[in-house]
Amino acid sequence: MNVEERIIDLEIRLSRQDDLVDTLNTQVYQQQKKIDELEKLCVALAGRLRELAITANQRQSVVDERPPHY
Repeated sequence: MNVEERIIDLEIRLSRQDDLVDTLNTQVYQQQKKIDELEKLCVALAGRLRELAITANQRQSVVDERPPHY
């Protein structure tokens, strides 16, 4: 293999690696966006569960009280 063929081969490899890096970068970006969305959803769900637990505790304390005629 002469020098010119080696340079062409290296340029082809570099071009393919550049394409692969761009593809991987896009994939990582999309995954990070999805992770961010899922984290926001988890925070919202945790808040909603806390609200429901507080509401359930308040209802339970009212239900367990004896009626005033006892």
